[in-house]
Amino acid sequence: MASIVRFENVGLRYGTDTETLRDLSFALDQGSFHFLTGSSGAGKTSLLRLLFLAQRPSRGLISLFGEDVVTMPRDRLPALRRRIGVVFQDFRLIAHLTAFDNVALPLRIAGVEEDEVRAHVTELLDWVGLAGRSRARPATLSGGEQQRVAIARAVIGRPDLLVADEPTGNVDADMAARLLHLFDELNRLGTTVLVATHDANLIGRVPGAEMMRLERGTLVDPMGALRHPPRAAR
Repeated sequence: MASIVRFENVGLRYGTDTETLRDLSFALDQGSFHFLTGSSGAGKTSLLRLLFLAQRPSRGLISLFGEDVVTMPRDRLPALRRRIGVVFQDFRLIAHLTAFDNVALPLRIAGVEEDEVRAHVTELLDWVGLAGRSRARPATLSGGEQQRVAIARAVIGRPDLLVADEPTGNVDADMAARLLHLFDELNRLGTTVLVATHDANLIGRVPGAEMMRLERGTLVDPMGALRHPPRAAR
């Protein structure tokens, strides 16, 4: 199966500090589902920033969709970003847009006909329990409601890669299970999914999902040993 993401000996340093991430080598196959765990400060958010092209590494190779994104000209990055759905821990909703218009934004950018936009957004807002809040702006929504809008926006366009940072941190257990089911269904349609979470209850709910664990900026196996996956044959 083709790898949609490949890291080889990746390191990330902010300024002159010690490396936040070091020697990361892994691949995510197309259509796979992964959980990313680790203690606070382990580097999970930094790893996600590399994945959704908000940050370039200090060293190493990162390939997305078969293209080297480390040396890629910046003007080509937006086209790749449109293939990635992102659920941010701090939501990052557009304040002056309604919940409906925040979710509709990726479809409108892609040029989808407005009748189709309306149908898809209405259905998805109903799925995440926000059918009655579609005209509300972010400032009037609770943290959990904002989280659900952010998730709906991330998945509405069926991205090739979905990256989610603590996506169930502001919702109750029932809604968390519902949202995880949404991710699972998207994955069954072919999307590669990576969910960063502290919630041990989520892990194991997706059959066949793999776990990645970061400690002090390095990937380790479940027993704490350093992971050094073999490089792909060239």
